[in-house]
Amino acid sequence: MADTSFLSWPFFADSHRDLARDLASWCAREIEPLEGREDEDLDGTCREIVRRLGAGGWLRYAVAADSGRLDVRSLCLIRETLGRFSGIADFAFALQGLGSGPISLFGSEAQRRTWLPRVAAGEAIPAFALSEAEAGSDVAAMTTTARRDGDSWVIDGEKTWISNAGLADFYIVFCRLPEMGEKGFGAFLVEAGNPGLRVSGRIDVLAPHPLGTIAFQDCRVPADALIGEPGKGLKVALATLDVFRSTVGAAALGFARRALDEALSWARRRRAFGKNLSEFQLTQARLADMALEVDASALLVYRAAWTKDSGAERNVRVTREAAMAKLFATEAAQRVIDQAVQLLGGRGVVAGAPVERLYREVRALRIYEGTSEIQRLVIAGQLLAGTSQEG
Repeated sequence: MADTSFLSWPFFADSHRDLARDLASWCAREIEPLEGREDEDLDGTCREIVRRLGAGGWLRYAVAADSGRLDVRSLCLIRETLGRFSGIADFAFALQGLGSGPISLFGSEAQRRTWLPRVAAGEAIPAFALSEAEAGSDVAAMTTTARRDGDSWVIDGEKTWISNAGLADFYIVFCRLPEMGEKGFGAFLVEAGNPGLRVSGRIDVLAPHPLGTIAFQDCRVPADALIGEPGKGLKVALATLDVFRSTVGAAALGFARRALDEALSWARRRRAFGKNLSEFQLTQARLADMALEVDASALLVYRAAWTKDSGAERNVRVTREAAMAKLFATEAAQRVIDQAVQLLGGRGVVAGAPVERLYREVRALRIYEGTSEIQRLVIAGQLLAGTSQEG
């Protein structure tokens, strides 16, 4: 059983502690029985998980209701807990939040009223369409365009590496607005049934995820499909990522906790050379290193979440702390899971075994929503900016 003593840390209110405990019990009933089904029916499993998350009331945390704000500590606790039970369940929850995040943070009253209740109920699945073949980390290099045509916008271009491609009911699509100059971008809500939108292919990746490429050709959307102000699309994208970046670290933390649990259980019962693995000092040293990585990750993740919840607009450190949390926790989880595989030996590489699944699931977390290299640049930029201000 995973260690939950961290819930006594001062980062949390009692409501957060109740949330984490209630969700863990719910996952044991509703999510654990679905483990591995995505290998046979990926889209069906994702839809079923979203439905269950909505029916259980957990997706209400993924959208901002009347306040226009999201509680990042709740998001992190949910992603960590889901990550311990199922990588695909964490993915499904995360995309409900990330995909609808621009609406939660910048959407009009009509957009919020139309879509957020459906997302929270698990009745609508969103997607966040930002990346392109030549515009990943350098998002400003995107070439997908939107031009005004009377009372409509017309979108042309292609997006790739899009989670929920072909599964989503609507896409938040980020485009360049040529008439507004080099720095003019827009974010648009495009419904899946739009005749100008086509899913041009799925991408097979290390761990099964609904990932693909979507193309837009003369894709016409009404003027009120624009999210936020015209020209401010990158602000919408980056502000959304700033909220959800630390939650990626939380998912990695959940993966790492599960790996540590599996390693501890194996070390206690596996016998070699007449004694349990747990009695060997090399095993103890490995477990100690894993526990250290887990606790350090948790401290960084929940510090970042608390900082955001405590007033991100007034705290210049929030971007730096979210980047630190994402960077350290994802890199640490990779190391912890690798150690677990090593400790389990042959059982650690059996297809479908918990640590083997974790080994495949964790690798993408060091890439999406900002690679580890980009996080280092963000942290350094924040440090240098702070130094120059102090000087």
